[in-house]
Amino acid sequence: MSSLLYKNDRRGEYPESWYAATAPLLAPFPRLMGETRADICVIGAGYTGLSAALHLADAGHDVVLLDAQRVGFGASGRNGGQMGGGYNRPQSELERKLGREAAHGLWDIAEEAKALTLRLLVQHAPDAAYRPGVIHANWHARDLPAQYREAEHLAREYGYDKIEPLDRAAIRDLIRSDAYQGGTLDHGEGHLHPLRYALGLARAATRAGVRIFEESPVHHIRQGRPATVRSDRGRVLADHVVLACNGYLAGLDRKVAARVMPINNFIVATEPLGDRAAEILARDHAVADSRFVINYFRLSEDGRLLFGGGESYGTRFPRDIPAKVRKPMLAVFPQLEDVKIEYAWGGTLAITTTRLPCFLRPQPNIWNASGYSGHGLALATMAGRIIAEAIGGDTARFDLLARLPVPPFPGGRLLSQPVLALAMTWFALRDRVGL
Repeated sequence: MSSLLYKNDRRGEYPESWYAATAPLLAPFPRLMGETRADICVIGAGYTGLSAALHLADAGHDVVLLDAQRVGFGASGRNGGQMGGGYNRPQSELERKLGREAAHGLWDIAEEAKALTLRLLVQHAPDAAYRPGVIHANWHARDLPAQYREAEHLAREYGYDKIEPLDRAAIRDLIRSDAYQGGTLDHGEGHLHPLRYALGLARAATRAGVRIFEESPVHHIRQGRPATVRSDRGRVLADHVVLACNGYLAGLDRKVAARVMPINNFIVATEPLGDRAAEILARDHAVADSRFVINYFRLSEDGRLLFGGGESYGTRFPRDIPAKVRKPMLAVFPQLEDVKIEYAWGGTLAITTTRLPCFLRPQPNIWNASGYSGHGLALATMAGRIIAEAIGGDTARFDLLARLPVPPFPGGRLLSQPVLALAMTWFALRDRVGL
């Protein structure tokens, strides 16, 4: 864990991102010192952990929340800010794998995840500036019929009629690029300032009575009732433990680590574009495209292009993040060749083999939700609520999410990282040559 936590970032400091520069950062929380007792110990202060802690405290539990760095330090405070719907696989595919009833139950959870996130934004983070609309842009015309069929299926079978099909001319009117052959615009999705949202959840959690400790990395969990969670200078005895570590789990639990793999992704923020912003996006929608190594972008509230692209699979970020992201950015928007990049940052997220989230109960009193594979803003928020209700005795929705197929990565812990890097390099090559 230490290499991922500290190789690319300074202890106790947020990355130098546009998000950190434009968020009302909280005063540091204390470090865990000595022994403390709690009903539940939550490890990780991202969306999953903050939501779990908030909902558990609202239900009357005594909650301790530990983070190795700062609240919202990881992917929750650095991501592309896009709130997607559904899952990372088509709903029709989930029907084939799990059956119609389970697939409908999963869809209902995903829809409630968006609604819950919007309520929490209004209540606790109105400054996160939510704006509706996500365009799913396709590089290849051959893939459009399947994309349109899925939208029609959602409207027919789920009553979800918020997806607008876009042909090449329509998508060109929205995205000022010749790269895309068509796509869809989902009016039920949206985008926001991710770090402001995380900080809003942290403020709400403290008001609810959650005891938050920062710079308190967990290096061991001793199973039992109570479980013992050990940090550098203290320990927590808790009846339940929530693993909300995502890409920073490392060796805390072998069952989860076998299924959830950390990777790195990168974002830049250009200088404010002024009137040139209209040369990029005609409306204030976010965009995610069909590349396997996905490009995602949107305009900031001060008129910058926030563009995410490029991945790496080791522990180190590349030395020149702006150069790494500028290449895919210019492939989409060559008209920005002369534009200055003012912020560039990387982040560690977690993926699974199927790109579906990993809900797992390694021990009767240890709960995990992670591996959102870049699709976690709403789902991670909902995961915290579902873990809270499961600890309260209602495990139905947790058990349903635990049915999502998330097999271990091949090769075990030692070989899975190089095998993943080889596979991802192959898919990136396919992107480049248009296969």
